[in-house]
Amino acid sequence: MQSKHVGFLMLLGLGLAAGSWLIAAGESPAVTYIGHDKVAESLAKGGNLVTATDLIVLGAHRAGAGQVEVHEKETDVMYVVEGAATIVTGGTMIGGKASGPGQLRGNEIQGGATRHLTKGDVVVIPAGIPHWFKEVSPAISYYVVKVLKP
Repeated sequence: MQSKHVGFLMLLGLGLAAGSWLIAAGESPAVTYIGHDKVAESLAKGGNLVTATDLIVLGAHRAGAGQVEVHEKETDVMYVVEGAATIVTGGTMIGGKASGPGQLRGNEIQGGATRHLTKGDVVVIPAGIPHWFKEVSPAISYYVVKVLKP
């Protein structure tokens, strides 16, 4: 139960920070509502729920390992809803190539910290840090809040 609250508080804090930025810029913050059907679809198939100038909120689902990722201007805040996976963070990305503006993909990580993620866990990966879902068993569904640097 406590990990649910940690995830909720983390997401709430990011939302408040985004709202504070809008108010400081002289704009009224907009309220965004996403119905449970769209949220469930996003968690099952992956996909964006909110896209703004300073953040992206999405649901993600993995049924297998992925590539190493480095986002030069995005901090990822992940909250695991279902399933389990082994994630490696930090270290050095091997075989990295640009996959888009500010985005790198690679084959593996040398060094880094390995953690086993399960339902209720939250992980915050600052911009520029390599991360890799090395093993997924059998699947994992999670929310991601991407905080975007200007």
